[in-house]
Amino acid sequence: MIVTSYREKAIQQLEPSSAKARIAVLVPCYNEQATISEVVRDFRAQLPRADIHVYDNNSNDGTAQAAQAAGAFVHSERRQGKGNVVRRMFADVDADVYVLVDGDGTYDAASAPKMVDQLLEENLDMVVGCRAHAQREAYRRGHRFGNIMLTRFVAWLFGKSFTDILSGYRVFSRRFVKSFPALSKGFETETELTVHALELRMPVGEVETPYGVRPQGSVSKLSTYRDGLRILRLILGLYKHERPLQFFAALAFVLAAAAIGLMVPVIIEWLETGLVRRFPTAILSTGIVILASLSLTAGVILETVTRGRQEVRRLTYLQIPLFRARP
Repeated sequence: MIVTSYREKAIQQLEPSSAKARIAVLVPCYNEQATISEVVRDFRAQLPRADIHVYDNNSNDGTAQAAQAAGAFVHSERRQGKGNVVRRMFADVDADVYVLVDGDGTYDAASAPKMVDQLLEENLDMVVGCRAHAQREAYRRGHRFGNIMLTRFVAWLFGKSFTDILSGYRVFSRRFVKSFPALSKGFETETELTVHALELRMPVGEVETPYGVRPQGSVSKLSTYRDGLRILRLILGLYKHERPLQFFAALAFVLAAAAIGLMVPVIIEWLETGLVRRFPTAILSTGIVILASLSLTAGVILETVTRGRQEVRRLTYLQIPLFRARP
């Protein structure tokens, strides 16, 4: 009996830390009947101890029934949009590690254990599955180009970024999930997840993962131009909220440059003749200078407010205990 107990204890110590963590696989779905059963089965095989939660977002094709038949916990979110579903999932589900993946069958379930182990072994808060598309059909040219441009734009605005900011395949710590505000409504939620990690300076990582084509009968819900513009608008909005001094200082510079451009001819005329004949231009220039000053002042004030909000968010994040596997 004593030998057996020592052997069991030794085996437990050799187990990966993922075997001791409560893992939840979160799958947002909208009309994915053709793929959801296989997604649930694949992740069940790769993460046998995980709870798989499928959140149906007003599907009308039997997605919920297929997920339930495959053995997943099925929930419903009536507010349309992936961001709304992510907000609900993060609020409802309690776990140590969260695996977020789309229900379209394009992401590789075999990469999940590696992503989870990296998160736990390196004490990270987010691991992003960077898509490696072996098949050209898997990643449309417009989506690929838009992803590259948006990724570079985020890196330029917020500093160090990721290789694939729009990936829907991610692993999170409990700290990340329970401190994430989840304000977006649609597909721009991936960008919000990225900026949240960057602004709180969380430890993050990346894992390259195969990205496949949708099976026949499965249709993408992502619109290249409409959702791309929404993501771009979110990035600019987040930059204004997270870096208000830089945003409003840039606006003040543009306004001041416009005012100077309008005022130069008036000043030259005054120096040559001693007269100011272009009163409307002079008044307009003065008004623009006032707007530039107000913009800069607003940036300074909002920078102080933002610093306070960031401190509160950081303290909220630190209040959530970090999962540590114990033998």
